[in-house]
Amino acid sequence: MTGQTTARVLVSRLHASGLDWIVPDWPAPARVGALVTTRRGGVSAGPLAAMNLGRTGRDEASALAENRRRLAVFLPSPPRWLDQVHGTAVATLTRDSANLPAPVADAAVTCERDVVCAILTADCLPVLFADRAGVAVGIAHAGWRGLAAGVLEATVAALSALGARREDLVAWLGPAIGPTRFEVGADVRDAFCANDDGATACFASHGQAKWHADLYELARRRLTRSGVTQVSGSGCCTFTDEAHFFSHRRDPRTGRMAALVWLARD
Repeated sequence: MTGQTTARVLVSRLHASGLDWIVPDWPAPARVGALVTTRRGGVSAGPLAAMNLGRTGRDEASALAENRRRLAVFLPSPPRWLDQVHGTAVATLTRDSANLPAPVADAAVTCERDVVCAILTADCLPVLFADRAGVAVGIAHAGWRGLAAGVLEATVAALSALGARREDLVAWLGPAIGPTRFEVGADVRDAFCANDDGATACFASHGQAKWHADLYELARRRLTRSGVTQVSGSGCCTFTDEAHFFSHRRDPRTGRMAALVWLARD
């Protein structure tokens, strides 16, 4: 998948396969490939049905392997999975690191062709990055802890270290728990508002010492403060759309979707 056909070829192939996986509509360069899976298209059973891509131990090993095989058909190389811990570490991925253990990180960046950055989510916010010059791409797993701690800022810094200019960066916000379903306590609100008074607008009071938090708007604020002003996406709620998305808040035993981004070869 090269040239100006990267996204269009993905859309066409998914349609032909009867899959409803998401190809982001964002102003990324033509060489950027990006994809988010839904819960459809796999072989897992029960609460993990059907396209669970989560870690071994939550699912039958054979089902997980088949789901990942089905995903790999649409990718230029196997995804580089992360050992996600709700932190701010960013892994810089290369072809030479393909056989190394999964990095303990919640974000990844690369400037090498056909290296697939990947994260797993089931309510947390996946944030995809690219720069208009096609120098680098990145991805971040932004649950509230990582978001408050600065995982998006760390990802922007890592992309800058690879040669991407902040003013050229674009970001896309993938499916996450929506602002009417993400109930949090004072600790979460304080984590965001202690150093950003404007973040109070991202929290709606919901009973005594409870708020509904808008992860999407919190992420937009963080991105804007980091110099990333071209932000698209959002609009999906993993909690309410049970037919399409896994949700840990809705179903404590549940699967995981994958969000992926890569630079295609010219």
